[in-house]
Amino acid sequence: MYVPRRQRRSRSPLTVVVACLVVAAGLVACSGEDGPQRTVDAFLDGWRKGDLNAVGFVDPTGAKVPAANVVREIRELSGELVDAPLTLTRQGDPEVVRDTATATIRAEWTLPGGTLWAYDRPLRLSQGSDDQWQVIWEPQIVQEQLTRGDRLGLRRDRAPRATVLDGAGEPIVAPRDVVRVGLRPSEVTDVKAMVRELDTAFRAIRPAITPPVDLSDLPKRLKEAKPDAFVEVVTLRDEAYRQIKSRIYPLPGTKFPTDKLDLAPTREFARAVLGSVDPAYAEDLANHPDRYSAGDLVGHGGLQGRWDERLRGVPGLAVVINRPGPDGTVEPTGTEVFRREPQPGQPVRTTLDVTTQNAADRALRGERRRSALVAVRVADGAVLAAANGPGAAGENLAFTAQVPPGSTFKMVSAFGLIERGAVTPDTTVACPKRFVVDGRSFKNSDDFALGEVPFRTDFAKSCNTAFTALAPQLGADGLAAAGRTLGLEGEWGDLGLDAFTGKVSAGGGATEQAAAAIGQGTTVVSPLAMAAATAAVARGQFVPPKLLLDPAPAQVAESGPQLKPEAVMAVQEMMREVVTSGSGTALRDVPGKPVHGKTGTAEYDDNPENTHAWFVGWQGDVAFAVFVEKGGSGSGTAVPIAERFLRALPD
Repeated sequence: MYVPRRQRRSRSPLTVVVACLVVAAGLVACSGEDGPQRTVDAFLDGWRKGDLNAVGFVDPTGAKVPAANVVREIRELSGELVDAPLTLTRQGDPEVVRDTATATIRAEWTLPGGTLWAYDRPLRLSQGSDDQWQVIWEPQIVQEQLTRGDRLGLRRDRAPRATVLDGAGEPIVAPRDVVRVGLRPSEVTDVKAMVRELDTAFRAIRPAITPPVDLSDLPKRLKEAKPDAFVEVVTLRDEAYRQIKSRIYPLPGTKFPTDKLDLAPTREFARAVLGSVDPAYAEDLANHPDRYSAGDLVGHGGLQGRWDERLRGVPGLAVVINRPGPDGTVEPTGTEVFRREPQPGQPVRTTLDVTTQNAADRALRGERRRSALVAVRVADGAVLAAANGPGAAGENLAFTAQVPPGSTFKMVSAFGLIERGAVTPDTTVACPKRFVVDGRSFKNSDDFALGEVPFRTDFAKSCNTAFTALAPQLGADGLAAAGRTLGLEGEWGDLGLDAFTGKVSAGGGATEQAAAAIGQGTTVVSPLAMAAATAAVARGQFVPPKLLLDPAPAQVAESGPQLKPEAVMAVQEMMREVVTSGSGTALRDVPGKPVHGKTGTAEYDDNPENTHAWFVGWQGDVAFAVFVEKGGSGSGTAVPIAERFLRALPD
């Protein structure tokens, strides 16, 4: 007998009671195999996989919607989040009223930076004439404020970048005026002449821009750019721009938009220690696509690079609704559906002293060779200044150089000899022109000879032959032991930047021992290592150098033992005599407290004419080391730099 379809679907009250649990307000939650939850789960699984062929869809009017259309629309609505990790779950069982059901689904998006955006959405279903449950498709399923044609988008809000602080807690890096020098291609009448004029002007800036501005690709860039584009050539500090404004402002096609950038007080101010902050490079974006976006400011090198994550903070993130305009370009609607507030960066506090650092930078300003000047506070080892002369951008020669110390190492040798009781400052030690050890001849600078003189005179005049003759008194490892007592080769803890603590010759034969006693052979140091050792002599105890105050170093080294008073006082007296009557007399009239020091001329290859220049010393509470690569003699090159440095310090 034929039974009409509607009659086949009719249910008696008893059947409903048996099949379902009746809840308040006429709602029924069903959980059988053919219930709506099966369709909900299939929908969520298909959404994740991008395949909804197992699910039927209708629109709010009841018209059928092809599954492929739903897949396409979900991808379009997802917009910039289409590839973001998404977790979809059903929250409980659907609630059924006759032939409609409502389920709650949870969407959890993992946004850039690991931020979780979670929300619940209602999913409506209807039971078709074939008893199958179908999803009522509408854009609001993806997010409640979406309508057809909308797109979810991401907007990153840059967090305020923190700064690097000096030892007093004041900002070193702060917003400062800059000028972006650029060209408009359509207005440049003679490209070759323009390149010549700009190059001449840039080279006239003082202090000199290092490395020089590279204009080799400027003609190509101008040719490839749109006629009305702004082709940036270089960004100059305002004070540098003003030096050459009259030369470049009248040039046809030049443009000079102003800006502010986070910069140190001067271009050379502790540049290798601080590093730089620049718009994200292409490699930054390629290597860290989840961390950086175009236009982000990124720390490169030095403390800015090492502590970039701390300084830059956490960018804010907003999920917004975009919509294609009449020309198809996706534009923001101004609707924000989720927001994570930016978290400002945290500052990095250093031990640097602005006055001391400026003095160090100025002292090296005229030096064209690779060079470095490090100053530490005698009392506690705080790094007050770390200046680097010309060289590769970001190269921190002051901390990482590995070079022979030359005669500055006689400070270590003398301390070791006196500590062992081998000599006293008044012991007579001959200083001939040459001294031969196992067939190798050692000589003094310019072949000078002093004859039979007190050891203090050998030290003050930097007599190589006297020290090579005394080397056996130290034994195979005595020099290394003395160096370690002054902090060389030590574990200094975490400075916040890489640093070389030195390597002292040990265990060599007679020739190596003789060479090591005058800072040659296999002994190598950094300027920071020598400054720290000099501070140990001045203080009477080695204190590990430190650069960071906050964040506190993860590893903190312990101070060394108290040095033998009679030994350290003797070396102190002899280092004073270097200035009063020895190789450092140019420093005798420096204002302020007495200057102590030791010159050094270090051979770095088989040609004795090729030498590095050194000077180490202290005045009051400031110990320092000056190094000039291939600088010749310490007295001729390093001492004048030390003088400029000390005269720039307050009395």
